[in-house]
Amino acid sequence: MRNKVYPFYFVLGALTLYLLFFVLPGIMGFFYAFTDWSSYSSEVNYVGLQNFKLIFSSNQGYLHYISNTIVFTITTIIVKTVISLGLAVLLTQGVRRLAPLYRMVMYLPAVLPMLAVSLIFRSILNPATGLLNTFLRGIGLDFLAQKWLVDPSWAMPSVIGVDTWKGVGYIMVILIAGIEAIPRDYFEAAAIDGANGWKVFRHITLPLLTPVLLVTTVLNLLYGLKVFDIVFVLTNGGPGRATDTVYTAIFDEFSKGRYGVATALSSLLFLAMIGLSYFVIRVMNREAEE
Repeated sequence: MRNKVYPFYFVLGALTLYLLFFVLPGIMGFFYAFTDWSSYSSEVNYVGLQNFKLIFSSNQGYLHYISNTIVFTITTIIVKTVISLGLAVLLTQGVRRLAPLYRMVMYLPAVLPMLAVSLIFRSILNPATGLLNTFLRGIGLDFLAQKWLVDPSWAMPSVIGVDTWKGVGYIMVILIAGIEAIPRDYFEAAAIDGANGWKVFRHITLPLLTPVLLVTTVLNLLYGLKVFDIVFVLTNGGPGRATDTVYTAIFDEFSKGRYGVATALSSLLFLAMIGLSYFVIRVMNREAEE
């Protein structure tokens, strides 16, 4: 018993801080989600499910923010995974010469601060003076020049594109580690049997990479659901709320002093993240076992 308790002393300080600054505020947030807590009154009254009814009412706009978050999350998961997987396979089983250099170049955007990336791309995607439209017009492709961040139909794809550019390298490195952990014997046996590249990928690389894909999918899912900084800097939720997400809505509610509604949104997002992560893990584990 003494041997089991003694190591616990080493984590007691960190555990105390975690409980004090993360777990306790989280529990208090669930409580305040059922109140009318706001900056307009010193009284905090229990209102039941009123905040949640407000969130799910069709005339308040919150459903639009939830829809934007779902679109952003699903799209970035698919796009990042496909591109990252392609690059990982290419840089481990295709390109051999200077592969470490290419990996470094691909990973470089992941280490850049999100604020700096967002500010740079806000300048690049400026419809009048941005580098992208200037380049397109310079080579005679004026019809491809768009109002990237100010047109409601292009704003969300632009945000997704910037986020993908920054995040692909991070996911790629995780997948490369997963591919290199696969025993070489499988690939050598496939080469002896005359399997082509697609068959090797389909029957060896992809099945054995499923646990790693599970990790990257959950990471992308959690990131997508709580995306805020890139949207806030690039578009501030605009134009016309076209890129607003749940987290930007939470920020707006806190800014307006409507703390009860903000904590209700935060609580819903927290429960959604737990539920969806559990669902993804169960489904992908089941497929891996089969």
